[in-house]
Amino acid sequence: MALLTKKYRINRGRPTIGVTGPDRGGGAAWLFTALGVLLAGGKPVRITPSSPRTADGLQGLIVGGGADIDPAVYQQEHVLNEYLQRTLKHPRKNLFQRISRFTRWFYYPALFFVRKVFSRKPQWHIDRDRDHLEFQLIHQAVKKNLPVLGICRGSQLMNVYFRGTLYQDIGTFYREEPNPSSIFPVKTVTLKPGSQLAQVVGVPQLRVNALHHQAVHTPGNGIAIVAQEANQVVQAIEHTQQDFMIGVQWHPEYLPQHREQRRIFKALVWKAREVQEQIEGPDMQEALNSPRDSQLEAIEQQEEAAIRQQG
Repeated sequence: MALLTKKYRINRGRPTIGVTGPDRGGGAAWLFTALGVLLAGGKPVRITPSSPRTADGLQGLIVGGGADIDPAVYQQEHVLNEYLQRTLKHPRKNLFQRISRFTRWFYYPALFFVRKVFSRKPQWHIDRDRDHLEFQLIHQAVKKNLPVLGICRGSQLMNVYFRGTLYQDIGTFYREEPNPSSIFPVKTVTLKPGSQLAQVVGVPQLRVNALHHQAVHTPGNGIAIVAQEANQVVQAIEHTQQDFMIGVQWHPEYLPQHREQRRIFKALVWKAREVQEQIEGPDMQEALNSPRDSQLEAIEQQEEAAIRQQG
């Protein structure tokens, strides 16, 4: 672990938002998440196990998804064809709608290409250093009352931190129809009325993408389920005692053309402007030197067992 020595001051105008990720891979996720933070008025800084020094001075935290692997694993051909057909054949009403449909038709193939460029060959592994780093960052964020956004894997880790449990494989929820895995918005999720997330996005339902095979099972202490699919798979959670601690199962960073998704980043940055304390070098150094959490080790052992079964 690199030493945490540099000092930063709280920046009210452009708050510093940490974005976690792996040492290898995850390049596309970082670029699009950084774009989301920048568009929302924040300053994104990348945090990885080998470079945790950027934790010094954080006013907000995004716990990112898993490392990118070959998009071909995620991008099922029938999903691509269905989306393009729906986009191209939809009745045209005016010039602006035609431009919007053309933009969407162009954007997703471009995104697919970017992820292809930055992706690694398919492999599943346990990243213990990253798990420990992110677990301690969540712990520090709770202590300092920093706003936190968990994305996909980050949302799951947030639930584990508060002593919740996970489904290791959600495939059993999709017996009648396949579980689509795509960067396209292929799933409809319903938000809990009155929840913080519902207030942030401003709509009762969202169309979201899907790049995951795990999900929240039992909510942790203080964790509320605030969005689900029709089959009850959890798609979003939030902590009821923290000012802003939201986890979403989808990837809003890949949907910047949808204002509802941009509002999630805007809300995080807005809350970060109100932060009175920040994570500093000594805070993180002490955290990183702490023993590994037993709940985290239990989850990692379950994942290892699942990987062995797949192998």
